[in-house]
Amino acid sequence: MGERRRARERRRAREFEAFTAAAAGRLLHAAALLTGEPADRPAPVAEELLLRALARTYAGWDGKHGADPYERARRELTAAFARAAWRHRRPRGGLLEVAEEQTAAQLGLPAERVRTLCRHAVAELRSRRPPPAVAPP
Repeated sequence: MGERRRARERRRAREFEAFTAAAAGRLLHAAALLTGEPADRPAPVAEELLLRALARTYAGWDGKHGADPYERARRELTAAFARAAWRHRRPRGGLLEVAEEQTAAQLGLPAERVRTLCRHAVAELRSRRPPPAVAPP
């Protein structure tokens, strides 16, 4: 029985390693956008954010069969960013604190696209909030 478990863990590690090799660049870019760190320089905060998100993704990796692992990792990334911002509750930089026009200019995107991305990000964050507690009558 122990050998089966070890084989399953090795397979799980290989699958996750292949996933990170393929998606790490895109995920790091997304993390840098969230943290506001320049893409052309080292981004230690974005890297730390990505590591936390990948750790949570790996922890739930067995339940991923049939699900899109990139989507799961992106959700973990945005959730990790939201948790960190919520915990610190002070200006942290990043896309949500910069004027949409300035952000659009920095990214080379139309301002409307940035507005749309921000609306989607806020909607995602709001959908994850627990419903308010209702007192029993």
